[in-house]
Amino acid sequence: MKTLMRAAALGLLLTTTAAAPAALAQAAPAAADTMFRATTLNLSAYGETKIAPDMASINLGVMTEGKTAAEAMQANATRMSAVMASLRKAGIADRDIQTSNLNLNPQYKYQENQPPLLIGYQASNNVTITVHDLKKLGAAVDASVSAGANQVQGISFGLEDSTAAENAAREAAVKALSAKADLYAKATGHKVSRLVSLSEGGGYTPQPPMPMMAYAAKREMADAGTSVSGGELKVRVDITGLYELTR
Repeated sequence: MKTLMRAAALGLLLTTTAAAPAALAQAAPAAADTMFRATTLNLSAYGETKIAPDMASINLGVMTEGKTAAEAMQANATRMSAVMASLRKAGIADRDIQTSNLNLNPQYKYQENQPPLLIGYQASNNVTITVHDLKKLGAAVDASVSAGANQVQGISFGLEDSTAAENAAREAAVKALSAKADLYAKATGHKVSRLVSLSEGGGYTPQPPMPMMAYAAKREMADAGTSVSGGELKVRVDITGLYELTR
């Protein structure tokens, strides 16, 4: 009797095990059929708009030398104080003036077969100023140079609020994406049924600083008046969309 029960149990186990692959085999074609039933397009496009900047940031500073570290730093502090005062006089608020770099480095004289000879120190102090009225930019540079700034290292232009420009670029991107989807659908004998998903990448990125030649403080520049042109900024938005097609 026990032998018969074991045989029956074993037969049931074998039947169940054999049925599992069969069920999976039936489910696989169904899943694959569902997967390939829809024809889709995965496309990308971008929109771009141009706009004049309404703000700028500029990096300028003072470099001084002295026989001792204290002498170099003192000369730098005196000259930088004059530069800061000139910036305030030119209409730049304290909150828009930020120290971006402060260095003190020993200076050596090198001779063949001789140990380095310390000949003094070099101190540098740079500030980044933000100008919200571009009409004041040239005057601010001129005033700082006249007051003793001898380093002008880079300038970048930007937008106080990029929302409107970004939205215009988004609209242009969606139009471009839709036109591309219609073109692909027509070329393959389909029609666009619906937009399944839409994602955005990128957006407004502030312009990287443009290098400006570092120069010694010369009165000729201040006398001539520095002319700075902001030109135009490009605001770009990239998008990706998944479309479902029908015949």
